[in-house]
Amino acid sequence: MPYIQQEKLHAIKETILQRKEKLAENKRLDLATSHNIYTELTTFRLDLLTTYAGSLLMEKEAANEVMEQWGNNMANLLVNHGLPLNLALEEISYYRDVIGEIIKEEAKNNDFSLDAFYQIISHFNSIVDNAIQFVSKSYVKDYTEKINYAQYAIDELSVPVVRMTEDIGILPLVGDLDTKRAQYLMESALEKGSQYKLEWLIIDLSAVPIIDTMVADQLFKVIAGLQLLGIEVVISGIRPEIAQTMVNLGIKVEEVRSFSSLHQAVQYTNSFTGSLM
Repeated sequence: MPYIQQEKLHAIKETILQRKEKLAENKRLDLATSHNIYTELTTFRLDLLTTYAGSLLMEKEAANEVMEQWGNNMANLLVNHGLPLNLALEEISYYRDVIGEIIKEEAKNNDFSLDAFYQIISHFNSIVDNAIQFVSKSYVKDYTEKINYAQYAIDELSVPVVRMTEDIGILPLVGDLDTKRAQYLMESALEKGSQYKLEWLIIDLSAVPIIDTMVADQLFKVIAGLQLLGIEVVISGIRPEIAQTMVNLGIKVEEVRSFSSLHQAVQYTNSFTGSLM
């Protein structure tokens, strides 16, 4: 901003800072009637007003840096509390109007030229527009990371290697196997099989509705990896319709012992481990 406007800009900045507590409290009371948790945003409102005020005296690049930091912090708060993005966007827009009125008042009281007023309001609107972009991008990023973390936790729980005895483990699979879950299946089976020092692992497919070429390919990669670790693999729970599908797809399982029920697979593996004890 040109040097000639610095004194005028300082006056606007001080007016905003003097009113920020009242402005933030008014907004808190407005929202608290229906959303009590929103009262936690008071600090962020004060930070926003302070940032808006200070940015009036900054060059655009410097103003964007401080707005980006505010946007990141605000998005993090929203995601952690399960609050919607439109809440932040509404706050940003609300204070655009409020501060716009303050700028207009100061322009009238101090006889700003039309060019000076236009330059100040344009600079401020540019800052607000960037604030919207920063908080939106950061919110999407944080929300996506949270969803991915939750999905990873679900996948981990849905691919459990259960230790039945010192030597035998069971891997019960439930639901569809997509590419990502199949990859986790590989990692979990190899990690737990090695960690538990298993001699046998029963992979139970009783609750897997569909076996296609992708699932079969991933499944046999898991089996090959386990065999390299010295772990014998048995498949259980292959229902007639799944067996028919595997035959139609040309999937061969001659090298892996399979059983129609988990009970049969357990009896089979127990007969071997019992003979070794």
